[in-house]
Amino acid sequence: MQKIQAIIFDIDGTLADTVPLIVAAFRKAVEPLVNRPLTDKEIIASFGPDEEGSVKALAPGDYKKGTADFIKYYKDMHGMCMQPFEGIIPLLHKLQKKGVHIAIATGKGKETADLTLELLNLKPFFKRIENGSPEGSRKVEAIHLILEAFGSVPANVVYVGDSPNDTKESKEAGIKSIAACWASNAEKDKLKEAVPDEIFYTVSDFADWLKKNT
Repeated sequence: MQKIQAIIFDIDGTLADTVPLIVAAFRKAVEPLVNRPLTDKEIIASFGPDEEGSVKALAPGDYKKGTADFIKYYKDMHGMCMQPFEGIIPLLHKLQKKGVHIAIATGKGKETADLTLELLNLKPFFKRIENGSPEGSRKVEAIHLILEAFGSVPANVVYVGDSPNDTKESKEAGIKSIAACWASNAEKDKLKEAVPDEIFYTVSDFADWLKKNT
């Protein structure tokens, strides 16, 4: 493999264990609108678009209120996640020192992405941040925009994400995929089935791999 010149990260479940926070905020915002309990599986199945798109999938008649309430609860409940995964900040420091371009392509909307990155002291590391859309996942487009901005060759770029769709979209965009399988709710079997180029179960193992490939 050629040396990696740029790395594009997902946020949720990749940089920080924020998925439990998202599920809890969705539950508080959307259950009153649909008048029934929502399962974790239902909520996670709505992921892909940004928060507005996910709320629209669950409560189409009240999605504007649901989205506003979700963002409020997400802010109020962010104490559930006040640190990135252990090892992420040292890893980002090392990449920065080596001159590796670092970016984000996330399904999160700008408001929630900025909040999380700022609270966890991650925002200064990233040269470019591409957010999601209510219409559906736009990661392939986001990856292409980042490649163009960095002037990077696809063969020298990897995407790091925690979902099978991240692997699928990385391949579609023409770059290598790294499956981040270190979150508390990581779907290990589904990630393996997606056949990423590499899969790591700890941040430490990923960091060791990067030492040899950057």
